[in-house]
Order: sequence, then structure tokens, then C-alpha cells
Amino acid sequence: MLLFVVDKTMIRGWQKTSFIDYPGKISTVLFFSGCNFRCGFCHNPDLVYNRPKLPKYSEQGVINYLIKRKKIIEAVVLSGGEPTLNKNLPKFLQKIKKLGFLVKLDTNGTNPKMLKRLIKEKLVDYLAMDLKGPLEKYSQITTRPFNPQLIKKSIKIIKTSGLPYEFRSTILPYFHKITDILKMAKLITGAEIYYLQKFVPRRDLVNKKIIKEEAFNHQEMTELAKKCQEFVKKCFIR
Repeated sequence: MLLFVVDKTMIRGWQKTSFIDYPGKISTVLFFSGCNFRCGFCHNPDLVYNRPKLPKYSEQGVINYLIKRKKIIEAVVLSGGEPTLNKNLPKFLQKIKKLGFLVKLDTNGTNPKMLKRLIKEKLVDYLAMDLKGPLEKYSQITTRPFNPQLIKKSIKIIKTSGLPYEFRSTILPYFHKITDILKMAKLITGAEIYYLQKFVPRRDLVNKKIIKEEAFNHQEMTELAKKCQEFVKKCFIR
């Protein structure tokens, strides 16, 4: 069962200006607290655990900023944590869309019901979904039991949404065999674009045991991207 964050201070991180998070647009990035996964390679454990030390940003504060910066900021990116766990999200996005901003959603795909609603109500313009692993390894990688059918539903919703989208995966040998990565690509067969993201060890990972784990090198990543293009239209490395 999904746990919904109802706290009005759901925005616990804010990068006010970004040139890379929304393709081709200058954006502001909002980081939402709370997540239903505990992926070992997650770089935002403070957001995952909703730790008290994080700053709190009000919806009105964000709206005021957007109004003042409307001539510069073109888009709003929702990241986290997992934004779709917040049941107040549609109302918040209604305010943003009324101001004329584009909206990009970063999601783990575990809330297809919310995803479908946001698309239907035209509250999002770009979708980015993280694939954690092949379906049979999801619970192992995320360390949380859940229904893998939710992931399949979200993939279908995104691919048939009519919106620009991307799928992406952070990969490392500790969790992903080459066969696993190809299974992930096959899961999104026909997708417009798939990004393979190199694992970057940091001290604040959720699972500190993997800090010293080796990542795939550039050549290996390049070869994997080529292999994935058997299933998707384009595959790039980050």
C-alpha cells in the first residue's frame, strides 16, 4: 500500500535554477520528501527518510518565486523522493499550470493512478521514469515488497500518453548483471529514449555498504547502450 504524505511542507529541497533538468528549458527543481523505496544507490537519503533537518518550502513561496521569475524560468521539475505519493500534488500543479509553466515529473512509477490523473488533467508536459531493475529483482533492489504490475501499468501509461518522455536506470554490477539490463530495456520495448546512468559512489548513499563498489566503466556503458537499442529507439549514457 502506498503511503501518502499530507504535510503541506512536502517540498523539502529546491534548486531554483537549472539548465539540464528539463530538456531545452530553464527550470526550477522542487524536491519532494518521502519515498516508498529504499534503493541502495539513492543519493537523496534525507529526502527518502523525510529528515527534520531539511528546510521546508511552502507552496505559496514557490508560486511567488515563479511569478517574479516568469521571464526567465520556463518549467518546473518535480523530483524527490517520490512526488506522486503526495495527494495534494494535483492541486499544487493546477496553480503552476495556470501561471503558464511547463511541468516535468520524475517518478519511480509505483503510483499509476496518480500518473494517469496528472496526464488526463493536463498537469504534466514531460515524464521521466526510473527503472530500478528487472521486475523479479525490484524488491531486492528497492528493499521493499510491492506489486510489480504497478511498474508495468506506469510504463504503458507513459508510452501511450502522447507526451515526451524518458526512461532511465542507474546501473552498477553490484545489482545489475548484463542480462538484467537487457531485461529492463525489453520491459520498455519500443520506448523513444532510455538513459543508462553511471553509478557514482558517495558517502550519503542509502546503502553505505556499496560506497566502494565499482561502477561500469565508460566502454562497458557504451556497449550496454548499444545492446539496449535492440529494444528501444534510442539509448544513451549519462
